[in-house]
Amino acid sequence: MLPSGENQPPRKSALWIDGLVLLGVGAFVLSAAKVAAQWEQPRNLAVAIDLSPWALPKYALYSFARGWIAYFFSLVFTLLIASWAYYDQRARRFILVALDILQSLPVLAFLPVFLLALVSLFPRSNTGLELACVIMIFTGQVWNMTFSYYDSLCGTPADFRMLGRLYNYTWWQRFWRIELPSGAQGLLYNSMVSMAGGWFFLAVTEASNIGNQNFRVPGIGSYMSVAIEQGNIPAQIYAVIAMSAIIIVVDRLIWWPLVVWSRKFKLDDFGTGTVQKSGLQLWLARSIAAQKIGTALQSFRNWMIPPPTPPSAETSLVPPGTPPPQPRRMNRLVYFVLMTAVVAFLAWGAHRMILLLLQVKPADWLEILHDGAFSFLRVLAAMLIGTLWTVPFGVWIGLNPKLSGKLQPFIQFAANYPAPMIYTWIFAGVLAVGGNLLWGAVLLMLFGTQWYILFNVMGAAAAIPNDILCCAEILQLDGWRRWKKFLIPAVLPGLVTGWITAAGGAWNATIVSEILQSGKKTYAATGLGAYISHATDAGDFSRLTAASLVMAVTVVIVNRTVWKRLQAVANERCRFIT
Repeated sequence: MLPSGENQPPRKSALWIDGLVLLGVGAFVLSAAKVAAQWEQPRNLAVAIDLSPWALPKYALYSFARGWIAYFFSLVFTLLIASWAYYDQRARRFILVALDILQSLPVLAFLPVFLLALVSLFPRSNTGLELACVIMIFTGQVWNMTFSYYDSLCGTPADFRMLGRLYNYTWWQRFWRIELPSGAQGLLYNSMVSMAGGWFFLAVTEASNIGNQNFRVPGIGSYMSVAIEQGNIPAQIYAVIAMSAIIIVVDRLIWWPLVVWSRKFKLDDFGTGTVQKSGLQLWLARSIAAQKIGTALQSFRNWMIPPPTPPSAETSLVPPGTPPPQPRRMNRLVYFVLMTAVVAFLAWGAHRMILLLLQVKPADWLEILHDGAFSFLRVLAAMLIGTLWTVPFGVWIGLNPKLSGKLQPFIQFAANYPAPMIYTWIFAGVLAVGGNLLWGAVLLMLFGTQWYILFNVMGAAAAIPNDILCCAEILQLDGWRRWKKFLIPAVLPGLVTGWITAAGGAWNATIVSEILQSGKKTYAATGLGAYISHATDAGDFSRLTAASLVMAVTVVIVNRTVWKRLQAVANERCRFIT
């Protein structure tokens, strides 16, 4: 990420910047040691939360670490599973269906299984509780990223893949030099919104109740949960300030430099001599320590990704239009063993699920379907409202890099802030205008839905090649014709991906939107999310399984009958071919 210095004179170094860089490295090492020590503490299922503002820096560090550990596993899962689905036609249909189902399952459906299992697996330390929190955050991040990267693999231009064949790329070189750069912008924008999805359920993952057992780990989410439970307004304000500081720092130091860096991977026929640099990159260019670190990382990258082999005479004579060869299929024995293990696990899970479902009474099934209908209408309303403002706004931002630089901090802050932490304040405004939670839940769900659509549209608009933009200008497309003939088709693949992930986010948001607690008072709306929350608090795993199954089936049916067909049309007719 540092300037290479090949086409420009080196920037004047500054000793104080070196000091800050080394101080930052030292702080990172000490923070990692502090987090590791917390994981190794003797097990305490419900740690006491100190509502003093002086305890917040420590809690912020713990929550920050959980979010980024979960993101690391989400990124690895995304790259592996999306690539497997793209290259293995036999497994693709099963993987995509499994991802649909997993995305549609509410967070609380995963919580009891992983939490109780991991706590039993690590009976003497906090590792089980901490891992459970990481996995819960992981489930709020990973599905959106996986769908985005798979969509990018499908949209990688065929001539790029052909060039990889001509230069004798290995699978590793093809991944680093073709596939990852082609999907960099979409993956980055979806990483930002996925991180927001993980933060969204922070209070639920760090402080939860299963039956008569309370589970709580130190963090901002549990701090806010206890503050709301006790009606401590000053503590709630402290938590809001601390979470705001984390989001602003992450956006300025991580996300925005990555957004600027990713623009060099834009598919474009207009070459430019320079690559835009962020303020952080230019600032770090004045640090000798940062330059040394950057040089070491670049040497490691060159070692990991060897230069390509020049085209040989044989590969240069490949007839035009010949599709690139597919990688060798996985060894049949390994593939058979792997699929057998997956089938056996699914069979065991189905057996356990059936035993639980047999305990559900017919009256309970009717109540679940009735509540599901209310939640379905709220999901549709939230997605419609979100689409109406995010599409024009996302296109506007995506096509204006300078404007994006100015508005990015505000957008990133709003998207990453875990809205359930301030739901009680928002709902107080709903009550003030004479509303109730029956329709007020739509407004609350909007905070868990709209960002998926916005970031996917922004990413799609930012990736429109300049030659396509110039053609639109030459044809003098304006007004509605510009939207109909150019802008909507251009962003449609990203928009559909946003719709798919937003639907899953909206259904998950019902859990924290249809039931609210303020002090000792609880508000509930008729809906599947409230039903799942009640079942979890009561430790009724049979009703929790039934409600989660209905939610999953609903989402999968809508995805298969509506979104996937629309996605196929978008990929076929609205992809840019270079």
